[in-house]
Amino acid sequence: MVLSKTALKSDDSIHSTFASRYVRNSIPRFEMPKNSIPKEAAYQIINDELKFDGNPRLNLASFVTTWMEPECDKLMMESINKNNVEMEQYPVTTDLPNRCVNMIARLFNAPLGDGEAAIGVGTVGSSEAVMLAGLAFKRQWQNKRKAQGLPYDKPNIVTGANIQVCLEKFARYFEVELKEVKLREGYYVMDPEKAVEMVDENTICVVAILGSTLTGEFEDVKLLNDLLVEKNKKTGWDTPIHVDAASGGFIAPFLYPELEWDFRLPMVKSINVSGHKYGLVYAGIGWVVWRTKTDLPDELIFHINYLGADQPTFTLNFSKGSSQVIAQYYQLIRLGFEGYRNVMDTCHENMMVLKQGLEKTGRFNIVSKENGVPLVAFSLKDNSLHNEFEVAEMLRRFGWIIPAYKMPADAEHVTVLRVVIRDDFSRTLAERLVSDFEKVLHQLDTLPSMIHTNMAHGTVNGVKKTAEETQRDVTSYWKKFVETKKTNKDTITK
Repeated sequence: MVLSKTALKSDDSIHSTFASRYVRNSIPRFEMPKNSIPKEAAYQIINDELKFDGNPRLNLASFVTTWMEPECDKLMMESINKNNVEMEQYPVTTDLPNRCVNMIARLFNAPLGDGEAAIGVGTVGSSEAVMLAGLAFKRQWQNKRKAQGLPYDKPNIVTGANIQVCLEKFARYFEVELKEVKLREGYYVMDPEKAVEMVDENTICVVAILGSTLTGEFEDVKLLNDLLVEKNKKTGWDTPIHVDAASGGFIAPFLYPELEWDFRLPMVKSINVSGHKYGLVYAGIGWVVWRTKTDLPDELIFHINYLGADQPTFTLNFSKGSSQVIAQYYQLIRLGFEGYRNVMDTCHENMMVLKQGLEKTGRFNIVSKENGVPLVAFSLKDNSLHNEFEVAEMLRRFGWIIPAYKMPADAEHVTVLRVVIRDDFSRTLAERLVSDFEKVLHQLDTLPSMIHTNMAHGTVNGVKKTAEETQRDVTSYWKKFVETKKTNKDTITK
C-alpha cells in the first residue's frame, strides 16, 4: 500500500451526478461525513470513481491473477466473513492452509517421509513470505554465532540487483546489510559466481530468484548450490540458499520438471511462492515452506490460546480473510497437476505468439528468454527519436497498461517494455496487441522527437535541471503537441 498524501484544496469533495437524487451536497473526500447517506448513493459514488481504473484484463504490467472461475468466485464470497486464524470456530477453513502447504512442499520436492507433515505458512503475499524466511535465516545465524562465541551484530544477505523491493524492505526493516551483485547489459540476473565471492562469515543466506521481475528469467540455482557447497567445505561455514519463487514456483514444476532449483538441492532451505500470481488466485495469498522443521527456529513461533485452543502462529500479521486460502485450495484440487501444466503451456504458447509478432515488426530487440516466466521484455532497436516510455504512454490510448522501466545497476542505460502473459491473456489478445503496437509506432513516426527538444537537454537559462524535472517537462511538451494535433484534426472534420 502506498503512503497517503495530501490532496489539493480544489479536490477535497466528491461529486456524483447519479447520486444527486439521494444526496444534494458534496461528500468530503478526506473527512468522515457528518450524516449518513442512502446505501444506493454510497454505492453509486464509489462505483462512478472506480470506472476510471484501468481494465484488469488489459493490465499487462501485473503478474497478479485477474480472472478465476465463477464457482471459485462464489466460494470466496460465501466465506468472506470468516477469519482464517480462528481455528476453534472454523476448523475446516483453518485446516485448508495445512493442506495447501503440504501440496506445495511436495511440489517443491521437500524431503518428507510417508505421512510426514510439511513445514510452512500461508501469508498475504510473497513480501511477507520473504520476510518470514529472512527472519528464520537471521535467527539461525545468530544462534549459531552465539554458540560459537562470535559477534552476531552484522548480518548480511547476498542477492542480485534485480531483486523485488520486498527483499530491500526486509534488509532495512530488520537491519540486515544487503549485498547486491550488479547486473550488466545482456545479463540481467544474479551471477552465481559473483554472488558466492561476496559471501562471508556474516552472510545469513544467498537469495536466488526463480523468475526475475525484470525479464522473467530463472537464475541458476543449481550452479549457485554447487558453488556454495564447495565454499562451505573450504571455510567451514554453512551458508544456505533461499529461493524467491514468487513468479516461477508454480511454473517450473509443470514446464521444466527436470530443472533443479528446489529442495532437491541440499543448500536450499526455504522457498516462497505467490499464490496470487501463477498460483492462479486473486491478490492476497502467498506461501513459504521450509526444507525441514529444524530450518525454522522454534523461538519464532508463538502459541496463543485466547481464541479457544492452543494455536501456533508465525506471521507478521494476525487476522486474515479466508477467501484467498479457500481459492488456492480450490485451484489445487480443481486443476491438479495436469490442469496447471495445461495453463502454463498455454501461457507459454501465447507468449511465443506475442514475441514472434513483435519480432516481425522489425522494431524491437527481445531481452527476455523463452524459458522462464511467460513474459516478453523488449526494447526499441532505435530510440534516438522516440523511447520506450512514449510507446507505453501511447498504448494507454488503446486500453493497454504496459510498463516501461530502466534496468538496475549497472545496466541503467537499458530501457525495456514488458508484457506479462497470464491465464486470461489469449492468442487473440496477443495478436491485437501486436497490431496496436504497429499503430503506435506508425503514429510516433509522424511526431517530432521529444527527445531532441531543448527541454530534453535538461537546461533552462543555463541551469541544469534534475532528471525528474526534465522528464516532466518533456512529457508535458509532447502531450501538448499531441492534443494540438488532435484539436486541429477535429476542427477539420467538423
